[in-house]
Amino acid sequence: MRGEDLAQVHAIEKAAYEFPWTEGNFRDSLNAGYHCWVCREGGGPGGSMLGYFVLLIGAGEAHLLNLCVAVPRQRLGHGRRVLEQSLVVAMAHGASRFILEVRPTNDAGQRLYGRAGFRQIGRRRAYYPALGGREDALVLERMLQ
Repeated sequence: MRGEDLAQVHAIEKAAYEFPWTEGNFRDSLNAGYHCWVCREGGGPGGSMLGYFVLLIGAGEAHLLNLCVAVPRQRLGHGRRVLEQSLVVAMAHGASRFILEVRPTNDAGQRLYGRAGFRQIGRRRAYYPALGGREDALVLERMLQ
């Protein structure tokens, strides 16, 4: 992900989520040195953007902060491929543990992560904004290597 990708990343984010990250959240992630990747059709720079992820790696641990596939491209296997790439990046940077949060109401996300070998290790109360209040997050983990 580069600065010139941010408008398109943010457009995908807004279309996919009720409470999206701002373009500034993505810019801050880039500026902080987080591992921010976009995934494109055909893998090349000229392909249309399928999705992206933002990953924080430190002290042997990777924390997936955001993963999204463009709404028209969902349920075609792209989420699995984006997740697999985030795991590759994490391992390449020495992470032995990979964690993430997912909404309890996000059945598709839970299936994706479960099929990839993640297991629930906790719950963060009132973590996500939600209509009428806050929603918990399920904390999932997968050991790497």
